[in-house]
Amino acid sequence: MYTLSDFDFELPPELIAQTALADRTASRLLEVDGSTAPPCLTDRQFADLPACLAPGDLLVFNDTKVIKARLFGVKASGGKIEVLIERVLDNRTALAQIRASKSPPSGTTLRLADAFDVTVGERVEPFYTLHFPSDCYDLFETYGRLPLPPYITHDADAGDERRYQTVYARNPGAVAAPTAGLHFDDALFARLDAMGVGRATLTLHVGAGTFQPVRVDNIAEHKMHSEWYEITPALIDAVAAARAAGGRVIAVGTTSMRALESAAQAALAAGATPGTLHAGSRETDIFITPGYRFQIVDRLVTNFHLPKSTLLMLVSAFSGVDTIRAAYRHAIDAQYRFFSYGDAMLLSRVEPAAA
Repeated sequence: MYTLSDFDFELPPELIAQTALADRTASRLLEVDGSTAPPCLTDRQFADLPACLAPGDLLVFNDTKVIKARLFGVKASGGKIEVLIERVLDNRTALAQIRASKSPPSGTTLRLADAFDVTVGERVEPFYTLHFPSDCYDLFETYGRLPLPPYITHDADAGDERRYQTVYARNPGAVAAPTAGLHFDDALFARLDAMGVGRATLTLHVGAGTFQPVRVDNIAEHKMHSEWYEITPALIDAVAAARAAGGRVIAVGTTSMRALESAAQAALAAGATPGTLHAGSRETDIFITPGYRFQIVDRLVTNFHLPKSTLLMLVSAFSGVDTIRAAYRHAIDAQYRFFSYGDAMLLSRVEPAAA
């Protein structure tokens, strides 16, 4: 049984990437093969990704779009508040975190950006329901600020608004970027298309809970945050076609991984055979830890994750705890850049018995 300390490591602060590289594909890529002992670790540039893939492989991307989810304002008393949108429920309603000297009760009116008022509704722990006077997406875009992760120390600027967003972002609703996708650009897509690597998309709106630490030593007691995702029939067809052609399914990012595996679990619950995907939209709080048997994903493109995080547990489940420990030691020694604006890994699945 693994405990929280099994997923801890010392990271020099200077390796936390604070800004994005000017060229998306200029980041580094650590290719990790855990089928051997010790694992095979190959240092590459992200632009080398096509050399790691084969015709017929399928890349699955999360097309969520980051919204300007951070807003500042005041209570009727004049006290300052900070609002971080967690999730949009409909065009005029959202769940949010509110930082204030005292929690605002239901029915309170808050003035945001000195431009419009919102009403505090029902408390949905740990969030507040907020009711907006008009389309909230329009208000976010006009008055909100990009919510950079807490380990990035500067305020978001115009450069962040461009780079903390994938080039294929389409469906607004995330408050954090699916950061593995930040390494892709149109020129790389053209190269992948030319060699016959397929592409498909799903949507999972990343919540602020992705940055929440695990606070219990027994990881089985951790309560995972919930996120909304959607799997389309077109994606299911693309996965089936890749499988039939002998190609590999490659999730771009842990959010794509979580959506695919959640849809597989939903299909199992509905009586389908293993390896089947269930179409539609639903909530997921899937918590993937070592011992989990993956049904859909063969390889994973992902950034380097925080110590003691659920995402570090996920990649350890996928490639093996010892393999990930070796990969992270190598990455630190080789001065890779970590977290959202950092470098990437290309992982291969290792079954639990072998891991």
